[in-house]
Amino acid sequence: MSLTLVIGNKNYSSWSMRPWVALKGAGIAFDEVCIPLYTGPEDKARILAVTPSGKVPALIDGDVTVWDSLAIIEYAAEKYPDAKLWPANAAARAYARSICAEMHSGFQALRHECGMNLHRPVAAKPLSEAALVDIARIQEIWTDVRACYGHLGPYLFGGFGAADAMFAPVVHRFRIYAIAVSDPVAAYMSTMAVEPAFAAWTRDGLAETLLIPRFEAE
Repeated sequence: MSLTLVIGNKNYSSWSMRPWVALKGAGIAFDEVCIPLYTGPEDKARILAVTPSGKVPALIDGDVTVWDSLAIIEYAAEKYPDAKLWPANAAARAYARSICAEMHSGFQALRHECGMNLHRPVAAKPLSEAALVDIARIQEIWTDVRACYGHLGPYLFGGFGAADAMFAPVVHRFRIYAIAVSDPVAAYMSTMAVEPAFAAWTRDGLAETLLIPRFEAE
């Protein structure tokens, strides 16, 4: 029985993007079910029928349902160790898990002020001090990780993995909101832009026609 990943709109759902890109980028086969977000109670009921959290994404593997982006990635990493979602080296693996957890729980100001919207015309906007602190910290993370592991390959820890997937929506946020970045960060963003799974999600999101007015107003 194949995996099924339940996701939201590719244009807006940054949390859905993370496990989708992780699975696709690692070559793990799955079926995809999209339940559009913010369209009414019917779609909310459909999501609740899949997961008690009432949120996407959710991964269904037979009798097992896993929700939350990072939990899905961890489940996939255990089930498919050959996919190498986490670095093989213990120190690198601990580093990767730490920054993924920081992404999972942090950067609230950036998320709030720079919402995921692939259709948004690229343009800067005024940001709070808290959002600027978030941006500086993410740039610090990417720069430090690349300095340590860049000799192994073009992604954060050399080969594509969970950390790249967890930070994938931030690549779009930095681009869409025309955020000034350092040369090492710009180089990493360019690498991600042409990563096949990242590029496929982006194409699909841009092709969506369902627009949510309140997300298009900024």
